[in-house]
Amino acid sequence: MKKKQTKTSSKDKSKDLIEILKKHGAQVYEDLDNGQFPKISIPNRSISNIVYDKKLRQYVLGTNTALRSAKNASQLRSFTQLIWLAFFANKLTHEKKSSTLRDVYYSSQAFAIDFEDQSESDNIIVDLEAVLTKPREDFYVFPEERSSIFGDLTIEYTIPGYEGKTQNLSSHPDGYAIGPSMTSAQLVDTSAELVIAIEKGGLFTRFVEEQVDKKFKSIIINTGGQAPRSTRTLLKRLHDELRLPVVILTDGDVYGEHIAMVIKSGSANAAHLRELTVPDAKWMGVWATDIEKFKLPTIPMTESDIKRCFDLQKDPRYQEGIWKKELEVFLKIKRKAELEAFSKYGLTNITDKYLPEKLEMAKSL
Repeated sequence: MKKKQTKTSSKDKSKDLIEILKKHGAQVYEDLDNGQFPKISIPNRSISNIVYDKKLRQYVLGTNTALRSAKNASQLRSFTQLIWLAFFANKLTHEKKSSTLRDVYYSSQAFAIDFEDQSESDNIIVDLEAVLTKPREDFYVFPEERSSIFGDLTIEYTIPGYEGKTQNLSSHPDGYAIGPSMTSAQLVDTSAELVIAIEKGGLFTRFVEEQVDKKFKSIIINTGGQAPRSTRTLLKRLHDELRLPVVILTDGDVYGEHIAMVIKSGSANAAHLRELTVPDAKWMGVWATDIEKFKLPTIPMTESDIKRCFDLQKDPRYQEGIWKKELEVFLKIKRKAELEAFSKYGLTNITDKYLPEKLEMAKSL
């Protein structure tokens, strides 16, 4: 049975963003009209102001803010950078033109805005996100993409030059890149009943070849390691707008466990945003207990892996359920396994045996 989205306009999203930018711009003008140095209130993104919200099931920023003022000589440079970026974001949104993080860094030079390097530019972008409470993707700033999607999902493009054009994402065997045109598209309809997010491109290709989309009525997404924010945004949209459950497959190691958790509840680095999490997503493997149960070929954990386990044990999200249990087992066996390890038992073992069992098990998680 086809599931259809109740359409929401990307124009409305852009309009809302422009109104927020106008509001902050008007405050700057008001300060100047009153003979005051302009200033902007920025949510404090320091660790001391990041808390875990059990109700939202993600990290959020606390109430502490800081003023960035043109009056303070030490803040004048970053204040100017932020004002320019708001101008540039407004321009991109009006023109519906996408920009990479690298583009922003170089574009600033045309306006004599001085960034020491791209990391400083990137940090100002995060400041603007915090001020606007909107992800950078909403003002058309994107990183380089590496994720892809495949399955029976029809989308309708909204970007200039392609408005109204539709595409079914099962029509190309390599899948489709998850970029600006994908994340902004309308999700028209699908026959899928779940979304499978998988960490690795090689396994994504295997799943397409073995027609996992048809066998399990699924949409398959390759996260390319830690899922980029555009991919996390799309996962959230598929869950919220099409009511599709999301399950996650990663390597059997502590970093794979964290990849799944970031999809589920975000990261401290993005505590200022609310649109990047799927709290109901389920990590269904590869678990540390799977390594023993399925007798998978393993690799010894490194000192870095072990330290990462101890670090995550301090995180409140890893102090109950499978998250707690699997960390404990990793520390006990001190071994890890890749998704490809199932190939020891045949190239299709992971799709023929492991996947059906884990999908059934995931229903009870």
